[in-house]
Amino acid sequence: MENIELKPVKDGKVREVYDAGDCMVITATDRISAFDHILKNEITGKGRILTQMSKFWFDYTKDIVPNHMLSVEPADMPEFFRQARFDGNSMKCKKLAMLPIECIVRGYITGSGWESYQKDGTVCGIRLPEGLKESDKLPEPIYTPTTKAELGLHDEHITYEDSVEILEKIYPGKGAEYAARIKDCTLALYEKCAQYARSRGIIIADTKFEFGLDEAGRVVLGDEMLTPDSSRFWPLAGYEAGKPQPSFDKQFVRDWLKANPDSDYLLPAEIIEKTVQKYEEAFALLTGEASGQ
Repeated sequence: MENIELKPVKDGKVREVYDAGDCMVITATDRISAFDHILKNEITGKGRILTQMSKFWFDYTKDIVPNHMLSVEPADMPEFFRQARFDGNSMKCKKLAMLPIECIVRGYITGSGWESYQKDGTVCGIRLPEGLKESDKLPEPIYTPTTKAELGLHDEHITYEDSVEILEKIYPGKGAEYAARIKDCTLALYEKCAQYARSRGIIIADTKFEFGLDEAGRVVLGDEMLTPDSSRFWPLAGYEAGKPQPSFDKQFVRDWLKANPDSDYLLPAEIIEKTVQKYEEAFALLTGEASGQ
């Protein structure tokens, strides 16, 4: 591709998606979002860590389901993306028709799930055993899909049956097949990765995946994978149910914003520094590399 200025075809909260002709390029920026707002600060080096972490997980799980990653190496990128600003934070990907479902899996009860459970004993309409404590490990992981909302809008919880109907409208005669496939892949990915992460000192409390279809109509894992932006990572050391857990993810930022409602989504320098450290520590623990830098 000629070295002409390309504009993102999709500019999300933290990522930019480019159409590079025969492939897509997804760039993870240093932006950070919380409560459906893009914060006014950037988290230096965050985009690189997210991209390299996704690469690690895509490589680790390709035996379960194919994924969209082609390369993160600058030499493999279309010419426009061989600039310093894309180095390490960009992924060359296969083109997919993305499915309009956020595939969320929860292995522990926390966040909005804990709030819901306290009210009526359910999480996203799924009844759970009585007597669970905050941050308890669930008897088995649960699948709680949502819609995929446009920027600035909230995703909405849906049932598995709803996901079948949504996909059936788009792909007549295939909705049940695709819904079952993405649910099965979500649970299998979580089981394998949560077991690995625990061996490295990290609890994956919950996470989300996104899937699309390739030209042959096969389900393919896309988007990002098991990053601190799409998951809750807790340190295994010191884990104790019955209270909130410290985290390696952006829950740290959410907690600060809750405690400082007049912040106008502007973080102080020390919060930015601690957030960077948490992302780097999670990367090092999971991959065995010094950092994502």
